[in-house]
Amino acid sequence: QVQLVESGGGLVQPGGSLRLSCTGSGLTFDGYAMAWFRQAPGKEREGVSCISKSGTTPYYANSVKGRITISRDNAKNTIYLQMNNLKPEDTAMYYCAAGVSPRRWPFCSLGREDVNYWGQGTQVTVSS
Repeated sequence: QVQLVESGGGLVQPGGSLRLSCTGSGLTFDGYAMAWFRQAPGKEREGVSCISKSGTTPYYANSVKGRITISRDNAKNTIYLQMNNLKPEDTAMYYCAAGVSPRRWPFCSLGREDVNYWGQGTQVTVSS
């Protein structure tokens, strides 16, 4: 079965950094565009960043612009989200997602319709 497993979340102080990882199995990894979503309690799940199958032209939500970098290593079936200068409003459960045939780009900015698979999430808490 397809699995996406996130890691790297935790508690960090404002201004700190984290690197999230997501490793896929049971799927042809380079056949999927990948994304990171996040969801805070009481809020909608929102797309944070997505990256194409080849790794070109990444997308970043305005809320994280300049503070995060998405990357992928298809040889390791893994994507990463490097997060710097974290803010309390970044606190959320972060989910890895895979989409085999996005109808438009950036697919993670337009809802969840193009997501085929979800990870279980990793919690990021930014607090003093």
